[in-house]
Amino acid sequence: MVDLVPVNLGERSYEVRIGRGLIDRAGAEIAPLLRRPRVAVVTDETVAALHLERFNNALAARGIAVQALALPPGEATKGWPQFSRTVEWLLEARVERRDVVVALGGGVIGDLVGFAASVLRRGVRFVQVPTTLLAQVDSSVGGKTGINTPQGKNLVGAFHQPSLVLADIGVLDSLAPRDFLAGYGEVVKYGLLGDPLFFEWLEAEGPRLAAGDRDLRQRAVTRSVEMKAGIVSRDETEEGERALLNLGHTFCHALEKATDYSDRLLHGEGVAIGCALAFELSQRLGLCAQEAPSRVRAHLRAMGMKTDLADIPGELPGAEALLALMAQDKKVVDGRLRFILARGIGQAFVADDVPGDVVARLLQDALAAR
Repeated sequence: MVDLVPVNLGERSYEVRIGRGLIDRAGAEIAPLLRRPRVAVVTDETVAALHLERFNNALAARGIAVQALALPPGEATKGWPQFSRTVEWLLEARVERRDVVVALGGGVIGDLVGFAASVLRRGVRFVQVPTTLLAQVDSSVGGKTGINTPQGKNLVGAFHQPSLVLADIGVLDSLAPRDFLAGYGEVVKYGLLGDPLFFEWLEAEGPRLAAGDRDLRQRAVTRSVEMKAGIVSRDETEEGERALLNLGHTFCHALEKATDYSDRLLHGEGVAIGCALAFELSQRLGLCAQEAPSRVRAHLRAMGMKTDLADIPGELPGAEALLALMAQDKKVVDGRLRFILARGIGQAFVADDVPGDVVARLLQDALAAR
């Protein structure tokens, strides 16, 4: 069974297709988009070893020629050097404006390739084939593309919607447990920001979902995509409601920068810690009951996930240094930090008047507990 979730954006509308075996049917899924039978595929070396041959065979079965580039895996790839390499390769591959570029991989590949497609010949179409849970539920949907810079995460990029997203639930079986749980951090985020019943369902079914139940995984991915697609359809370029999707991310991006975008902290782990901190901050500001942050942490711990700064290995900078990193975040408006806070589970809202001293004390307490 394949679930279809539309992203309604007028002429830029597209579908997210979620189900098992979609990579094996990729030729049939992508062929209707093509003006000529060829695609350029950009992936990373780890994904290429696992899935590229099968993907190529699926396209060859429909007479579609494939050229492929495999980049190094990891967050460090999402920067200027590999971005330049990708654009140059696409030009050398003679990709034309009416062609389609495929991003086969996780969030790093999807973000980088989407950005490359947005600037190549002033914009070519691209297809997202996300191979991680994080990419399936979040980064492949909504058209946010970009790369990291020395100043911070995702500070250079563009809104460029894909023409199609193919989320093959089966490929999640190939993920290491840590990578799967990192993606689960983004799944939990959707329940926390706007669907308390979904969060309750995750509390009940999360362990079986993590253990490999494909039906539960498909339901979790589909519900997450439904929520994101609805928000994106109403607020494509983050003028208002879409900012809610950044729950936990102001903390997360600062922590990723502080750990040099290394495997000390995966993005989804940073989101989980950031969500816990956002609920703790909300409680300290008197916005929600004390039970809310406790419940968030209890579920994350039950899933075996990182929940606190103490769970990040190695040294971290002090509270003031972390605040300075937050000041570089894209969500800063008129010099004021914007946080996504909550009045309870599923009741998130945007706040740009959070006292800096309260945030500093929260970080100081969290660092002291390390």
